Parts: sequence; C-alpha cells; structure tokens
Amino acid sequence: MKEVFLTASLVVYHNTKEDVQKVIDSFLAYESTSLLFIIDNSSNNSLQDLCHHPRLKYVFNNANVGFGAAHNIAFEEAYRLKSKYHILLNPDVSFDGAIIEDLILKAESDALIGLLMPKVVYTNGETQYLCKLLPTPVDLIFRRFIPIENFQEKHKQKFELRFISYNQEAEIPVLSGCFMMIRTSILEKVDGFDNRYFMYLEDVDLCRRIGEISKLAYYPKVQIVHNYEKGSYKNKKLLMYHITSAIKYFNKWGWIFDYERSKINRTVLQKLNYKKS
Repeated sequence: MKEVFLTASLVVYHNTKEDVQKVIDSFLAYESTSLLFIIDNSSNNSLQDLCHHPRLKYVFNNANVGFGAAHNIAFEEAYRLKSKYHILLNPDVSFDGAIIEDLILKAESDALIGLLMPKVVYTNGETQYLCKLLPTPVDLIFRRFIPIENFQEKHKQKFELRFISYNQEAEIPVLSGCFMMIRTSILEKVDGFDNRYFMYLEDVDLCRRIGEISKLAYYPKVQIVHNYEKGSYKNKKLLMYHITSAIKYFNKWGWIFDYERSKINRTVLQKLNYKKS
C-alpha cells in the first residue's frame, strides 16, 4: 500500500502520565508519516514531559475549552497539513499500532467511507456496545433515569444494536468518539465538532453530519481496548454536562419530530434485520 499522511488528536485533562503514555506508545507503534497532536486542557502543562518525540505536537490551552473545541484545534492543523486521514483518540485507549494500516486499507477500498471505528473491548476483553442508532429523548434521558431491568434490556438490544453480531462489519449511524478514523476532507466539509457542546453528544452530532455526506463504517476485524468509565453515571457535575448537551442536541436536531432521524434509524434496522421481541 502506498503510504498516506495521517494526523491524529488526543485531548487530555489532568489524565495520568501512565494512561497518556499508553496512547502515545500505541500511536507511535504505527511507523509512518504521521503526527499526533496532544491538546492539553489541564491547568498545568506537566504532561508536556511526555511529548518530546518528533511525531508529537503538544498544545497547552491553559484552560478547559471542552472536548470538541480542543480537537478542533488539531483539526485545523490537519486541514493545513492536508493529511488524508485523521484519528480521534481518547486518553483511556490502547491498541496495536498495526491496526491503523488495516483501517486505512479498509477506507482506501471504498471512497464513500468517511468514518471508521474498530471493535472496542474492555480491559477484560468483553465487547463494548458502542454502535448506536441516532438517539431520541427517550434513549438519552429515560434510559438513564428509569431503572426497570426489563425495559433497560429491551432498549439496549435495539438502541445499541446488540441483536447483531459485533464481529460483523456494518454501516452504523452513530459510532463512538473514543476512537474514530475520519477522512480529513470529510472532516473539513462538516467543519469539525460543534463547539456548542462542552462535553458529551459532540461525537453523536459529528456522526450525524458526516453520515449526511458519507458512510460510517464499523470495522471489527481490528480492535482497541477502552477503559470506559461512564463518568456521568458517577459524577453529578458530569451528569449536568450530559443533560445540558442533550438539550442542545435536541434543540438543534429536533425533539419529538425529527423525520430524518426516524428514516435513518428505520433503514438501519431493516438492513440489519431487526425483529421486535
């Protein structure tokens, strides 16, 4: 395969050096023409100590500007440098660097693919169900506050597409921002993240806009490890960020009446042979 120029971004906020080093090591294991931008929202620049490799570019914001806004700083660099693909990384992931080439090969095989996500597993190897439908208010609000086990289980089967094999490739309307590889030209067309979201839902919003002009592909032939915390389930401040973002999201796309959402979700469920239980 002809080598392609790749950029990536990692947004950090008072993460441990150990965790950040794991992500850096994973990325640098992919030996190619590539750059990783580490955008630091922390109140100090102690993580700069990890960023002396020539393929690492450190940016210290000296303020928490938000997840999406910080990634947008790196996106601007990707546009300027004209990389072909850009990878979004979370500070709690690790992976074999060789998967990047596999993802590029998949993207190169289909020019209509705008975004790819690999299979994502917990540290114990269990699958994380991060392929989702476009959310409704019921999906994002009621499932968080209605602890009825039967309701929750049925909901997860449909909303998180658990009825399919997570070992099969599929076109999915919402993929997780913990690891995304995006065609840089597509990222520039949709103008990156919407800065109105400080934290949460920005990846859902981005997926929706990318999905309007290209395919979103789930590619489980390669995988990453994600130490998924579900912070808003444990922290009231993060929960408020989540609720605020949900309000902004539905104000933008529609609460009850969202014809495009209904059409997209219905089409996906039909393609994946969903049968209501």
